Amino acid sequence: MTGRLPSRGLRFLRARWRVVVRLGLWSVLETGQSFLIGYAPARALDDGFLAGRTATGLAWLAVAGLGVVVGAYGTARVYAAVAALVEPLRDRLVRRVVERGVREADRGALSGLTQQVEIARDTFAGLVMVSRSFVFTAVGALAGLFSLAPLLLLVVLPPLAAGIGLFAATLRPLARRQEVFLAADEALADRLGAVCPGLRDITATGAQERTAADVGRLVVAEERAARSLARFGVVRVAALALGGQLPIVLLLATAPWLLEHGVTTGALVGALSYVTQSLLPALHNLLHGLGTSGSRLTVVLRRLAPEGGRGTGLGPSDETRAAESPAPTLARPPALDLSSVTFAYGPTAVPVIEDLDLTLPAGSHLAVVGPSGIGKSTLTALVAGLLEPRCGTVRVGGEPVRGAGALARRVLIPQEAYVFTGTLAENLAHLRPGPVPDTELLAAAEAVGLLPLLEALGGPGGQVDPAALSAGERQLIALTRAHLSHAPLALLDEATCHLDPRAEERAERAFAARPGGTLVVVAHRITSARRADRVLMMDGRETAYGTHDELVRCSARYRELVGAWTPVPHERSDPSLALRDPDGVDTVAGPGLAGDGRHVVAHGPVGQVQTPRDLGDGRPSRGEG
Repeated sequence: MTGRLPSRGLRFLRARWRVVVRLGLWSVLETGQSFLIGYAPARALDDGFLAGRTATGLAWLAVAGLGVVVGAYGTARVYAAVAALVEPLRDRLVRRVVERGVREADRGALSGLTQQVEIARDTFAGLVMVSRSFVFTAVGALAGLFSLAPLLLLVVLPPLAAGIGLFAATLRPLARRQEVFLAADEALADRLGAVCPGLRDITATGAQERTAADVGRLVVAEERAARSLARFGVVRVAALALGGQLPIVLLLATAPWLLEHGVTTGALVGALSYVTQSLLPALHNLLHGLGTSGSRLTVVLRRLAPEGGRGTGLGPSDETRAAESPAPTLARPPALDLSSVTFAYGPTAVPVIEDLDLTLPAGSHLAVVGPSGIGKSTLTALVAGLLEPRCGTVRVGGEPVRGAGALARRVLIPQEAYVFTGTLAENLAHLRPGPVPDTELLAAAEAVGLLPLLEALGGPGGQVDPAALSAGERQLIALTRAHLSHAPLALLDEATCHLDPRAEERAERAFAARPGGTLVVVAHRITSARRADRVLMMDGRETAYGTHDELVRCSARYRELVGAWTPVPHERSDPSLALRDPDGVDTVAGPGLAGDGRHVVAHGPVGQVQTPRDLGDGRPSRGEG
């Protein structure tokens, strides 16, 4: 894999050759600055001050100052070009990490997303900056030395090359130790992620010493890896002393010999300026940049794009990728089958889901409802393979949820939709194994409701800027992306929460109408439950399953939830008697009074039950008639 990284890097840069050329052109300005930083003082001494021509000396110093100003402008423009290289790499790495975490249920994906991707972005940017800076600075400085006196190169160039060679020899072992350190850090983070939420349970069961010993071993392992990595800092110091500081000593030591062989005083001063002001700082940045950024970037890319990945291993995904159409079978299994599933966030924690059985035939439309925090998203995570049940089995299309067959059969669309920089077609088609025709993209966009945004962005080839999109627009892109996938089971975990009710209905109906498609929706509006074929009501250990009408009749908890979801009309009937009735009862039951067929009124004895269609305004109560 390590051998393949350079070729992948070259392909990445070739695809962005315009940015590379722009970066090089702006860096030329820095080369001019590096050239003038020694050449101008040398000419100022030899042709100006030492020759008695003060004005000439001052003019050459002014040229050096102008070179600094121009170089600073070029440096500022360089940062914009570097950003144009760095951000696409970060987008591709994020897509790879999310794919690995969501599709493959990799527990290290969170560490990869929050730490390793940021390491890759920062180190790649640092690597580009220090490498570019050293190359152009060295070219300018060496050209200046040659212009002043070729003999100066004999003094400066050999130790400089020796220092770079010594450091280059340590890059491979440094990368190996960096990988060991990252692995140790990841193992410690994973262990702490499991221990910290269960500290109360650990104390209750008396497992403090055992847990401390387990974590302590991981801490010691990371400390050893960090110490081993730190030892290579000595090599960096030696390489810097050899390549950057030894030339200064040699120039001073050989100064009499150089002066005897035609090197002028100004040229010698210029050579010292080149070494101290250009080569030494550039070499220092290169050694520290490559020693830290280069080795860490190699290790992180190897971990984020393991062997066997597609292309660069950096395919975009914030949902579960459906790589291929599932193979047809003679006996069509259920789209989803949960058998005695129990899950808890910790060995001794109270189960969030307990002994749940659920069979969902292919082509069904299920709405999952329940109070906030009851475990609806946990259920979708179990079906997506992100979580593993404590006991019981989860099968998707007859396949174990974490098996290769199930990966192609379900797609998860989370609440926070991920959209990456690129064309709209790239965003929509990345769940497909090959190119998607524009006609199919447009048909899916029309079905889900993305067409207005698609047209506003300029069609499938329009560029997408995630920061410029609203949360609802990002959700529409993610929904269309999932709609285009071959996965027959779609899991919408509040994936329409930022859409208005009409847009939500359109999107859900588009998924429900997919040929052979099965839809599971974590509902946040009563309309979603009404549209579904079946409703799963989650309420702790008690669950209810049936149609919306069945649950309204048989589940008091569902009726309570439906009542909380149902908006209360703003209009209220005016009372015919005083508002401060001593019994605290409205004088007239109006249409805003929630009713289930038994309405208390005040124009008869208190507690009298009024039948439907006997309200003061002659209209039926809500939900009746």
